[in-house]
Amino acid sequence: MTSVSISIGNRILLGFTAVILVILALGLYALAQIGEVRRSTDLIVSRDLAVMHQLEGIREGQRRMSDLHDEATTRFFLRALNREVPAKEEPTIGWRRAASATETALAGAITNVNEYRTQSQSAERAAAWQRIGEILTAAGVELRGIRTTTERQFQALDASDLATVQSAETALEQAKESFVRTMASAREALDEAIAAGQRRVGEVYEESRISTMAALATCVVMALAITGLIRRSVSRPLESVMAFVGRIGEGDLTGRIADASRDEFGRLGSVLNQMVEGLRQLASQNRAATANLNAAAAEIRASAQEQAASVEEQFAAVQETAATVDEITHAGAQIGKRAQEVIATAQATAQTSQAGLRAVDETARAMDAIREQSEAVAGNIVALSEKTQAIGEIIATVNDVSERTHLLALNAAIEAAAAGESGRSFAVVASEMKALADQAKESTAQVRALLGDIQRGINSSVMLTEEAVKRVALGKERSDTTHATIEEITARVQESVQTFQQIVASTNQQQLGIEQVMGALQNIRQASQQTAAGTRQVETAAANLSELATALTALAERYRL
Repeated sequence: MTSVSISIGNRILLGFTAVILVILALGLYALAQIGEVRRSTDLIVSRDLAVMHQLEGIREGQRRMSDLHDEATTRFFLRALNREVPAKEEPTIGWRRAASATETALAGAITNVNEYRTQSQSAERAAAWQRIGEILTAAGVELRGIRTTTERQFQALDASDLATVQSAETALEQAKESFVRTMASAREALDEAIAAGQRRVGEVYEESRISTMAALATCVVMALAITGLIRRSVSRPLESVMAFVGRIGEGDLTGRIADASRDEFGRLGSVLNQMVEGLRQLASQNRAATANLNAAAAEIRASAQEQAASVEEQFAAVQETAATVDEITHAGAQIGKRAQEVIATAQATAQTSQAGLRAVDETARAMDAIREQSEAVAGNIVALSEKTQAIGEIIATVNDVSERTHLLALNAAIEAAAAGESGRSFAVVASEMKALADQAKESTAQVRALLGDIQRGINSSVMLTEEAVKRVALGKERSDTTHATIEEITARVQESVQTFQQIVASTNQQQLGIEQVMGALQNIRQASQQTAAGTRQVETAAANLSELATALTALAERYRL
């Protein structure tokens, strides 16, 4: 990407301003050319019209002079015939004024034509004006000749010299015809000048059109060059950003955008680098949290399996204790039935008492083992509860990471919307990030629900274990009582057979105690079954938690750090 610090908006604005300036220059040049065409046209037309009006004025003056001359000769012939002459100004006076005005107009036309010749728009026009000037100069000579001949005729009229009047009339007619032809030639020359002016106007228009087209082509080339430069300064950085975003979409978080510019692409590159760094940290934290979660799930599962084994052993011990107590009960029954044979079988009774004592000792030891195992189960359950709390903290961390991912995705979507069309692919990546964050959040919710189930199972196991410990303690107390009773029975059997009635009574009491022990053992067995069921639930939850941790690990492994 380029290191130019001008923003994209300013680049486009500068390019647009340059194009507008080029168009404005073209417009000004076209207006200048149009003004030149108009000025040339107005100048040619105004000069042509001015000379045309002057020529018409000269012709009109010549006709006025002719009319006044005819009126003067008519008045002469009327006087010669003694006819009445209208009383008005003498025609000779009017003729002289008309002649002076015509000569003045002719001189003015010659002056204008000479001036136009020096300021002509083309060589053809200059030649035409020169010819018109020569013709008008010749017409001036002829007009002066007409005036001289007419003055001579007027003098002959005043002198009543008819011969001179007639000879002058013939010369005047020839001079007038020559003057008319000369003026006609001047008009034809003017028409040629007008045609040359029209051709010059066409040439000026064609030159202006060609120069305007050339300027337009130059402006188009400059506009295309400016557009190409703007496109080059925008498309290349955009392609680099799109390629970088594509790599992010494929899971490559190892790259960075190297851009030191301060334009929109520079800021976008910085934002993308920050986003990638955040994603890299997020992925790393996610991997670490997932690894911790997997390890914790494995520890929970192993602990649950150990607890299940302990519960199975406890259940077997309870079954064995129950069998032993059942044997004691059976032995007590035999003692009752064979009370009459106690004396004969005192030794056997003593031995049986010793066996009962050993059985009670074994029962006490079994009770102690049950109590220790129950306490171990309680300790394991407490440790399991602490680990579930640690897992809850890990899940909270994962949920926080998901929230940060969601926030980063939202910020990325806002930045993509601000970039407009060039940020559309980046918006897709932001949407994928948001979907990943939502999926991680749902997974943490599922894990949290599983942990809640595990915590409830653990609390239930703790309560059951505490109840089992209490009942084992009660059974231990009763086992101690039974032990004391058996010792007493043994002592009495050994001391005297005569105390048989007491032994029978003690045996009955022993039977009652054994029945209570059997009830306690039944309760312990039920508690063991419940503990085993809770342990199986914990193991199942730990297996689910391990599968979830594996899925999170697979999601985290999608990105290369």
